[in-house]
Amino acid sequence: MSQETSQKPFIIPETVPLEPGDHERYSHYVRKDKVVESAVMGTPVVALCGKVWIPNRDPEKFPVCPECKEIYEGMKANESGDGSES
Repeated sequence: MSQETSQKPFIIPETVPLEPGDHERYSHYVRKDKVVESAVMGTPVVALCGKVWIPNRDPEKFPVCPECKEIYEGMKANESGDGSES
């Protein structure tokens, strides 16, 4: 199994919350290289929405964080030139 270290976000769930809030209910977008680092080193990751935690759950079992999704879709639109900024 090959591990990609692309800079594109990767959905992973939050597990051990380092911040309080409703974020525990969602999977979040995180840079793939940070996911690998967290898995190897046990370091916390930072989601696009700003949530900080140490992942250890299956992301497929949780809905995607609405804030992460909105940020990611905006990033994709800007990369493809579809952004609405002038």
